[in-house]
Amino acid sequence: MTQRTRLTWTGDAVLHSSREGAVRGLRLAAEHVLERSRARVPIEEGTLERSGVASVDEASLTGGVSFDTPYARRVHEDLTARHDAGRTAKYLEGPTVEEAPTVAEIIAAQIRRALSG
Repeated sequence: MTQRTRLTWTGDAVLHSSREGAVRGLRLAAEHVLERSRARVPIEEGTLERSGVASVDEASLTGGVSFDTPYARRVHEDLTARHDAGRTAKYLEGPTVEEAPTVAEIIAAQIRRALSG
């Protein structure tokens, strides 16, 4: 007896969905790191904290967090400066490293969600 099976290839749709999930995950992950960084950024007037932004380059699937003041880099790197309790230099580097497992899970969850929906 001959048995037949029909297979429909949806690879392009799967790739498209997974890419959309990755972009959404990167955006959420970058926002997560930004939130954690803002909780640590040294505050004088709040300008540095307000300058923080999360961004995603969809073409290269990369996400980033940046602070845009003339003194952001100096404040980030100056380990000798005194700051209020809970505020510190390396306000971006620390959360980026510490939150790496959470960032990976956020992105993975969004890809899974995109593929299951």
